[in-house]
Amino acid sequence: MNPSPTSLASRFTQRAAATSTVDLGPRRGEVSPMIRLPAAGWLLCAIALLLPANIALAAPVKLHDEPPIRITTVAPGVLLVDFGRVAFGNLRFSPPAGAGGALTFHFGEAMRGGRIDRKPPGSVRYASVSIPTIPSVPFVVAPAADARNTRQVAPDEKPDKFGHIAPSAVLTPASWGVVLPFRWVEIEGWTGDLPPESLCRQSAFAANWDDTAAAFHSSDPLYNRIWDLCRYSIKATTFAGVYVDGDRERIPYEADAYLNQLSHYATDNDAQFARDTYDHLMANPTWPTEWATHMIFMAHADWMQWGDPQWLRPRYEALKSKLLLERARPDGLITSTPAHIRKGDLVDWPTTERDGFEFTPVNTVANAFYLRGLTLMAELARALGHETDAVEFARREHVARAAFQEKLFDANRGVYRDGEGTEHAALHSSLFPLAFGLVPESERPRVTAFVLSRGMACSVYAAQYLLEALFENGAADAAHALINAPGDRSWRHMVESGTTITWEAWDQRYKPNQDWNHAWGAAPANLFPYFVVGARPLAPRWARVRVCPHPGPLTEASGTIPTPHGPLLVRWTKTNSFQLSITLPVGMTAEIALPASPNSSGVRRGNQIIPARRVADRWVVADVPPGTHAFEVH
Repeated sequence: MNPSPTSLASRFTQRAAATSTVDLGPRRGEVSPMIRLPAAGWLLCAIALLLPANIALAAPVKLHDEPPIRITTVAPGVLLVDFGRVAFGNLRFSPPAGAGGALTFHFGEAMRGGRIDRKPPGSVRYASVSIPTIPSVPFVVAPAADARNTRQVAPDEKPDKFGHIAPSAVLTPASWGVVLPFRWVEIEGWTGDLPPESLCRQSAFAANWDDTAAAFHSSDPLYNRIWDLCRYSIKATTFAGVYVDGDRERIPYEADAYLNQLSHYATDNDAQFARDTYDHLMANPTWPTEWATHMIFMAHADWMQWGDPQWLRPRYEALKSKLLLERARPDGLITSTPAHIRKGDLVDWPTTERDGFEFTPVNTVANAFYLRGLTLMAELARALGHETDAVEFARREHVARAAFQEKLFDANRGVYRDGEGTEHAALHSSLFPLAFGLVPESERPRVTAFVLSRGMACSVYAAQYLLEALFENGAADAAHALINAPGDRSWRHMVESGTTITWEAWDQRYKPNQDWNHAWGAAPANLFPYFVVGARPLAPRWARVRVCPHPGPLTEASGTIPTPHGPLLVRWTKTNSFQLSITLPVGMTAEIALPASPNSSGVRRGNQIIPARRVADRWVVADVPPGTHAFEVH
């Protein structure tokens, strides 16, 4: 059974009662003193509108006290409070003795001319609230709730013109008051100094988040800043208890959730957020064609991370509905109706990031996802002992892949067309087949070359798959170059912009209504440990791993990667030779694939030459046991 928002709320409440780390009150779980004041009525705007009771939270989330890092006077009677980074939360204010009168609090994510931007672009947040104060009486300050990101589906709500009803927003606990993303607060109407201990931000993060669970460091400070931005983005967006799409709607979407899941696994040792989001999405699916397949991706990622058949087994039958088998024609390819083409087949988002993709009834991107879904479902079926299903899914994939190659690949140009009935070849029509292993080995160099020729002609969402494709197909240097490229289509641009949470799009001009707090923009949080440091699971529950570093321009890198067995530690340096040290926890073995220079002759462990086989540009050492080991290419 898939939980409804109400049952998720029940689970959250049960977990809160059983876990001392869960804090649902504005101050260490206590009722705020202001609630007990006779004059509490006029403070309702300060604690915000109390939200409906059907809280759709599941994983434990806590309000954490964060002091300001700086308080400055920016105009007569106006203080600017800086908390250093954006977080979802509100403000707890304790007026000193002798203070009084009305104050206006301005909350913002953006600055302009040294002040909070009161007319920021798109969905960038600004809000204000004016309230009287009582000396020495602490209270919570927050603006009124946003109608859009607290919207609940009405019983009589009618579908839109495409036949869809958007799911209800995920609600945070009413006892918190309203939370919103902000870094700065301006306090208007204050005279004199304000002691820093008079206020703190109550920031909502996962209750069990461990800042020490993961680490990344490299020889390039820019990479370190990108990692820090992306890792913090995953932490900051745990505020809702499930993965949501930033602050505009606060709704889980399947693709957003999968990318968030990958990065959460790489930055903290938590299973519950992804699992609760999965269950929420099975009960509240969204509309894009490819998003259905992302549910299979999520289930498979859980299997590879945790290897837990007890979680997977009761979800297996329902997951088969995400295969889109009802859309398959006799040759195995899935088809799209006019309604799918109008709204359904997505390719990329926003629409301006599709590289001119031309939609047809047989869509190459939709079919690439379909084929990948069949492959992963066959693996899951086999893992659970459903051998008949596994054989059938593999058969369907084999038939459809032959048709995919015959009807959608242009052998003259070495690219995939956007679909049947068009010769147009957008980046996406080749990048997804390349990322999903659908390109025949003999054609991979040409397809990779085409993908490289298009550059970052896709969104931050599709960039996850683009970079995976490049790292996996001998183009790691190009992947590195795209990550830190000059211009406005890279993570270098995000870092240099000063944002503290990743954006929904590369820049405001590509999506004018974008959020500035979107976890699907945080792909380096998983790409750096999995491809740059280079450690990924080969078997469920990380029982066997492949360590295959891609140094690019870096001369050294190190990482701590969370696994169910404990932290996996990797460090490598690239000087006159390539050296790698690794600490494998008990329960894990590894295959090590070290970069091989043209004139290298093998691998040493300490002073001893060890067996290693040359595979293309790698020296491969098999069956490395648990423990600490050091290798050097000689």
